[in-house]
Amino acid sequence: MNPVIIISTYPNKRIITKIANQLVKEKITACVNISKISSIYSWNNKIENSSEYLALFKTTQKNKKKLKEKIQKTHPYDVPEIAEINLSSINKSYLKWVVGSTL
Repeated sequence: MNPVIIISTYPNKRIITKIANQLVKEKITACVNISKISSIYSWNNKIENSSEYLALFKTTQKNKKKLKEKIQKTHPYDVPEIAEINLSSINKSYLKWVVGSTL
């Protein structure tokens, strides 16, 4: 079973921390890494420069659909980023932990 990383960005740490805790508790994701980043993007015909929080959700192929639905449902942005990275190579002990930590 290959793990999947789902990426999204959030406007503040409080929101992503709350969502991440719930998703780990529900065993939809094994882990969420959260990092503060600077983002430059176009929105409503303006160039925006803002601070955001990047979230890396680590889950399994089996849970990715449910995870994406939960992110979409709980996300505060009108157009949230929900990007998927499939991993073709990962150390076996970490893979075992991800699978064991999710439903």
